[in-house]
Amino acid sequence: MFPQRLDAPQAYAIAKAMLDGFNRHYRLFRTESARAKHRFETRDWLGQQRAQRERIEFYDLRVKECLMRLMKEFQADQQPMAVWEQVKLHYIGLLVNHHQPELAETFFNSVTTKILKRAYFQNDFIFVRPAVSTEYIENEEPSAKPTYRCYYPTADNMKAELLHLLEDFDLRVPFEDLPRDAGLVLGAMLQHFDHTRLRANFQFQVLSSLFYRNKGAYVVGKIINGFQEVPFALPVLHNIGGQLVIDAALFGDDDLLMLFSFARAYFMVDMEVPSAYVQFLRGMMPRKPRAELYNALGLAKQGKTLFYRDFLFHMRHSTDRFRIAPGIKGMVMLVFDLPSFPFVFKLIKDYYPPQKDTSREQIRGKYLLVKQHDRVGRMADTLEFSEVGFPRERFTDELIAEIQQFAPSQLEISDRDGDGTIEVVLKHVYIERRMIPLNIYLQEAFDTGAKAQVERAVIEYGNAIKDLVAGNIFPGDMLWKNFGITRHGKVVFYDYDEIEYLTDCQFRRVPAPRNEEDELSGEVWYPVGKHDVFPETFGPFLLGNQWVREVFMKHHADLLDADFWQQHKERIAAGHVHDVFPYERDRRFLAHALA
Repeated sequence: MFPQRLDAPQAYAIAKAMLDGFNRHYRLFRTESARAKHRFETRDWLGQQRAQRERIEFYDLRVKECLMRLMKEFQADQQPMAVWEQVKLHYIGLLVNHHQPELAETFFNSVTTKILKRAYFQNDFIFVRPAVSTEYIENEEPSAKPTYRCYYPTADNMKAELLHLLEDFDLRVPFEDLPRDAGLVLGAMLQHFDHTRLRANFQFQVLSSLFYRNKGAYVVGKIINGFQEVPFALPVLHNIGGQLVIDAALFGDDDLLMLFSFARAYFMVDMEVPSAYVQFLRGMMPRKPRAELYNALGLAKQGKTLFYRDFLFHMRHSTDRFRIAPGIKGMVMLVFDLPSFPFVFKLIKDYYPPQKDTSREQIRGKYLLVKQHDRVGRMADTLEFSEVGFPRERFTDELIAEIQQFAPSQLEISDRDGDGTIEVVLKHVYIERRMIPLNIYLQEAFDTGAKAQVERAVIEYGNAIKDLVAGNIFPGDMLWKNFGITRHGKVVFYDYDEIEYLTDCQFRRVPAPRNEEDELSGEVWYPVGKHDVFPETFGPFLLGNQWVREVFMKHHADLLDADFWQQHKERIAAGHVHDVFPYERDRRFLAHALA
C-alpha cells in the first residue's frame, strides 16, 4: 500500500522535475512537427527528411537530460523507496489537467526504470496501467484550435463547403485550380455515401492539422450521413510549377490502413491532445491497434508502451507457446513467434557463417537506419526491447535449445524476481508484424497452379524493390524469403542485415571475359570492391522458376541492368527526392508533373 502522506517536499520536487522534463520534450516535439508546414510550403524535401530522422532521437535525449538533473539535484538513485512511492502519487496529481497524460506517464517510466533496480519495477513505482484517463481531453483555451472541425453542407452547397474546408488549413502556397480539385474530390465522394438522402446529421468532420510525410500533406477526416460513416484522406502535393494540387481521394478503412501502414515513415502532425487524434483515427480504422496509431504519429515510445500492454494482456488470455518461426532459417537473425499473436520476435545470433562479414553492432545499426529512414511502404517498422522476461512454460524446448545454440549471450533462464517463477529473459529483441514469407506464398501458388497469384506477387516484388530504390535503399539480399506479403497483398522487405544506402553502392556490369579460361571459370575472376554490385547476377538466384522468370522479365527486367540502379543513385545524390505514393497511381486525379 502507498503511504497516505503526500507532504514530502523532496518527493514533490522530484515529480515536478520529471514533469518539467516531459513538458520540455513535448514542446520540442510539437514545435518540430509544426515546422513541417513551412518545409512543405517551401518544398524543403531534404529538410523534411532530416527533421523526421532527428525527431526520432528527441525522446531519448530528453530522458537523458531529465535523468542527469535528477541525479545532480536530488541524488535520485539514493532516495528510499518510500520517497519513490510518493513521487508517483505527486506525479499523478500533476497530470490531472494535463493534455498529454499518457505520454507523460510513459516518460515517467522511462526515467524511473533507469534509476531503480529491476526488482522494483512494480505497479507501485511505474505506470503498468494508465492512471489518468485520456477521455474527453480538449484544449479549452479560447485561441486553441479544436481537435477536429465540423462542416454542414447541404445538397446545394457541398462543393462550396469543401472549398471552405480546404481553405481553413491556411496553406501559404496557391493551388493550381482549387475549384477544379474540389469538384474532383466531390465527384469521388458521392460514390461512397447515399447522397440522394442527406440525413439530419450530414457533415464532414476533419482533423484540424494536416498530416505531413515525405512530399505530401494529407487532409484526414470522415463523412457522416445518418448511420453511415466514410473515412477519407486527401493528399495535397506540389506540381512542377510549385502550385498545390489535390492528387487523389482515398476512402474507407482499407485505403486509410495503407496510408497509416507500419511500413511507412511517421507523420508530422501538430497536436495539442494526441490521445484525441488517436481516438478520432481509431474510429476510422477500428482494426488498427492504438499502439500503431501512436507510432504513425511519431510517438513511438507511447506506441511501444501500448504494444507491451497489449502483449501482456494477450499472454494472460492465451496458452499457446513460442516456437521457432516457420520458413527458411536466417543466417544472422533467429526468428520465433507465438502462433496466436500477429508479430514475430527476432534475436541477433552470436555466430554467423563466413559469408556474413558483420557484427552485432553493425546489425543494430542497420535496424536503426530503417527506423530513421522513410520506409516508403516497403520496410517493416520494428519495436526494440531489452531485458524482456517471459514465462519459461510458454517456450517450446526446441526454441530454448535453438537460442542456447545460436544466441546464448541473449538468453537468461532464472527466478530473476525471487518469487519462484522461472523466467526466460531475452537481452535484446526486435519485434515486427508477422507476414507470409514471399517464398512460402509463391510455393503455395505453384502447388495449386495459381498463375495469377504468382504474377501479382512477382509484380509486387519488383515494385517493392523499385520503391526501395526511390527511397535510396539497396536491400542487399533480395532473395524471396526476405520479403513478406501483408494482408493487403503488399510486398514488404524485412531482412536488414545487408541493407545499404543506394548512394553508397557502386553498380557495375560484369566485365567481358578476357579469354576462354575466364569464361569457363567457376570463380569470380574480376576484381570486386566492397561496395560493388552487379545487378545482372541477380537472375540465377531469383529466376529459376519459368513462371517467375516470364513475369519478372516482362515487368522488371530493368532491375537486372546496372544502368537502372546507377541512374537512380546519381539522381538521389544530386538531391532529387522521388515520389512514392501510399496509393496506386491509377487513383490519381490528373497526370500532374510533380515537383
